[in-house]
Amino acid sequence: MAIHTALNDGTPVCIRRVNRADEARLKEGIAQLSPQSRYLRFFSGMREAPPQVLRALASPDGHDHLAWGALRSDLADTPALGVVHAFRDKDDPDAAEFSVAVIDAYHGRGLARLLTAVLLLDCTREGYEHFTVHVLPENRPALALARALGAKGVGYAGGVSELSIDIEDALATLRAEPDVPGLAAVFDQFGNEPLGEGACQG
Repeated sequence: MAIHTALNDGTPVCIRRVNRADEARLKEGIAQLSPQSRYLRFFSGMREAPPQVLRALASPDGHDHLAWGALRSDLADTPALGVVHAFRDKDDPDAAEFSVAVIDAYHGRGLARLLTAVLLLDCTREGYEHFTVHVLPENRPALALARALGAKGVGYAGGVSELSIDIEDALATLRAEPDVPGLAAVFDQFGNEPLGEGACQG
């Protein structure tokens, strides 16, 4: 299924599942992140992710690893704008490690919340109950998003904060979010069709 919606400024985007053919898109997207954004996302300033990391990010199984990407649907090459992942915790099958990344040019336009809403809906379908988030204390945008979703601090180690987000509570928060109009289309479209890879042209 492809979910068609728009950013806060009206830019059209399409959100669909990540698949193995997206490995090159993921590589290009990571390269487009600023050094600061790469550090905050990966805890490293690497310009390119190692091949094994790219393969893992581009190989969701739809159950223990969920991943959705946002593409700009009004451009012929449908460039990738952001991606969101959930990796199931092997020791707690009700929990998943949550991460989201948006290229710098699209920060502050509601995309992280659109991607997060899709992932939360997919996680509910797969039986997840809460997210775990590991974030650097200086990553203020990520902390602000997590706290807006009701995150609670559960630990701190090695300079990294660990937060927990209740998925049902986070979904309720996003359904009531007044500042991201594109969320309505996400909630309207998700679940209305079988979840496939979908098309994001036009």
